[in-house]
Parts: sequence; C-alpha cells; structure tokens
Amino acid sequence: MKTLNKLIVTRWHDRVLTALVSGKETLELGLEDASSILGNIYIGKVQKVVKNLNSAFVDFSDGRTGYYSLTDNKVTLFADGRDRKLKEGDEIIVQVAKDAVKTKDPVLSGNLNFSGKYAVLTAGKRVIGFSSKIDDREWKERMHPQIEQLLDGKSTGVIIRTNAYGQETKLLRELSALLEQFDRVMNLAQYRTCYSLLYEAEPDYLKALRNCPNGSLEEVVTDQPDLFARLQEYFRISDLSETTGLRFYEDKLLSLAKLYSLEYALEQSCQKRVWLKSGGYLIIECTEAMVVIDVNTGKYSGKKNLADTIRLINLEAAQEVAHQLRLRNLSGIIMVDFIDMDTEEDKALLMDTLKAAVRPDPVKTTVVDMTPLNLVEMTRKKEKKPLWEQIAQITTK
Repeated sequence: MKTLNKLIVTRWHDRVLTALVSGKETLELGLEDASSILGNIYIGKVQKVVKNLNSAFVDFSDGRTGYYSLTDNKVTLFADGRDRKLKEGDEIIVQVAKDAVKTKDPVLSGNLNFSGKYAVLTAGKRVIGFSSKIDDREWKERMHPQIEQLLDGKSTGVIIRTNAYGQETKLLRELSALLEQFDRVMNLAQYRTCYSLLYEAEPDYLKALRNCPNGSLEEVVTDQPDLFARLQEYFRISDLSETTGLRFYEDKLLSLAKLYSLEYALEQSCQKRVWLKSGGYLIIECTEAMVVIDVNTGKYSGKKNLADTIRLINLEAAQEVAHQLRLRNLSGIIMVDFIDMDTEEDKALLMDTLKAAVRPDPVKTTVVDMTPLNLVEMTRKKEKKPLWEQIAQITTK
C-alpha cells in the first residue's frame, strides 16, 4: 500500500519551515527567506540599455536594480500598454525571475508567470505546452482546442502541468482564474506609479502545497495560528479538501519539529557524508561551478562477489542521490562518481535506476549521460537557494 505524504508547516528560528514527509522519511525541506522577492511583479524604470550585452538595467522597488535580458525577453510589456523600442526612462512591467546572489543583481523578466496547481500562464510566450510527464497524446489533442478557445485574443500562452491530467473541468476553471489575474495586473499597471508592487508571490509553504501531485498528500499539519488561518483560506478556495486534510497541532509538550525530527533532518542535510544502509556512503561537495557526489563502498562487508557488491551499492546510491538532491535543493550541474562497473548491462541498469529515482522530483531533473570516465552528468533546475545556504543565513546571524 502506497504511503501518503504529509506537509508539515511550522517555524524554526522565526522562519517558516516546510517539510514534506513520507512515513519516517523527509523528502523535502524549505526555509522561507523573508528577503526573497522571487515571483513578485513590479513597474520598473529602465536605467540603462547596454547594446553590446543586448540587455538593460531596470530600477524597481526601493531603489533596487535588476538585470533584464533583451535576448530572453522577446516581448517587453510597457506599463502604458503601447509597444515600442526599449529606451532609457521607459516604465515596464517586470517579474523577479531570480533573487540577487552575492554580488549579482536580481534577474528580471517580462515573461510573466502565474502558477496554479494545474497550469502556468505565461505572458510573452504565446504557446501551449504540456508537461513531458503527460504522455497521453489523445488527451492532449482533445484539450488543445479548448485551451486555445480560452486564450483567444490574449497575449499569453500556457504550460499544462502534470496535475492537470484527467482533471479537465478543474484545469479550465483554474486557467480562467489565471487569465483574470493576468488582466488585473495589466490593468493595475496603467494606474499605478513607477516601482509599485503589482503582484506578490505566494509564500513558499503554499507553493509546496500547490506543487504536490494529485492524491499524494494525506494532510497538512501546522502549529502556527497565523499560518493555519492562511491555509484554511487556501483550502476554502481550492479543491484540496476533497483529498487532503488540514489539522492544527496543539501539543505543548512535544513540538511539531521534534515530533517529525525536523531539526535532526536539517542538521543531517548540511553534512557532507551520507551513509547508505549497505554500509557504503556518499560524499557531497558543493562548489561554485557544480555539485560533486562521490560514491564509496565504506563499511560494506557482504559475501557477494566484487561485481555484485559494486552493483548493489551503486543502485542504492542512485536512489539516495535523487533523495539528497531534492532534500537539499541542490541544482545546476551535478557530477556523480559512482563506483566503476565493468559491464555495459550494469551501467545501463544504473542509469535506468537513477532516471526512475529522479522522476518524482517536482523540480526538473535530467540525467544527461555517463562519460568515458564513468562520471554521471546530471542537471537540476535552479528555483531557489540550496538548503545549506538557507540554514547558513540563520546560523551565522
């Protein structure tokens, strides 16, 4: 019988802590970054257009400056609604696509995204796309004209998420709501002053709730009254109550974080060494350029021959690599140095196992290839800071 997940929402060091747990295993951890403006939409003013970089620097909210790529933004949304060539002093509508990192400015985009449980509305990209995890061609062909009809005359496209499969009515209802949300932002921009916040992104714990696959979540549990009230409102306007429970935890003797061993999970997520049940272990190193993971035999003392031993440890390591990438929110280029195997059959089995292990990850993760040196290349889309960096922001204060 499949174990359903629970979403735990609490506070740790005054920061909202979200954990997705399955039985005794923690699948995901996230700490809300109070300084994050990711996903917010503003009216910005072009400070400078840099032709040789085909980009612009745009001032927005509280004197901040962001980087705006003219290559990535084929269509610029001007606050007054008129289309023209971008120049210094123009007021444009921008969304924060990436938070500031160290000395780098935030990355701004004119390709506005409005995310729902079943679809993502995209302004600036006028295409209809479907999640690669939906492989029912007939269903996609049936839905395409209905979606086109809703988008008729709109300067928007849409990406249909995996959750939408088999949920035609809910998808079309949500898509209509997202279109209304887009229209509100565009209309608001014509009356608001420069640097105004037009749209504030949902907090991380609501995003985590929205991104859970249909039918995978048993309940949401929180011990924070203010967060419980916000979750109640979210449940009221969504269809979550059909499949998922919402519970307020009130035990004063045992905190929610201790009940689910979340402090221990946070501590372990910062360790370089991760032990496997077989006695082998992973070493996880985060560098500026990439994440490097080394697989070792460690304390394994089985009676199998060497080839069987290596196969067993590598297959277990593949599962744990997928788990750690998701748990720690590691992204970018990832290189995994599995223990060398001699046969092509064992190598193929390892790659298939790794691909299957990363498939449930809601963040796009790609197993690229195995190099001639037997290093496995992977990529994982960067959506927010890695967990170790989120924790470091708290513990170094």
